[in-house]
Amino acid sequence: MPKTTVAFLLNLLCFAVLFLLFRMGLGSVLPLSHLPLLLGSAVLASFVAPKFLVKDGALWVKLFWRKAPWRL
Repeated sequence: MPKTTVAFLLNLLCFAVLFLLFRMGLGSVLPLSHLPLLLGSAVLASFVAPKFLVKDGALWVKLFWRKAPWRL
C-alpha cells in the first residue's frame, strides 16, 4: 500500500476516534442540541487529531502540541 494511502487512512481513523470521543464527552457534560454538538466535536477533533504526512517517501506525524513533525 502506498505511503500516501496509509497517511490518509491514519488521518481518517484518528479524526473519527477523536470525533466520537468528543461527541460522547461533550454530549454527556453539556446539554447541546444535535447540530452544535456535531460542529463542536468536529472542530475540536480537527485541531487535536495528529496529522500524518509523507515527506521524501517517509511517514511523518505532526502533533498539535509540537512545533515540528517527527518521523515514524
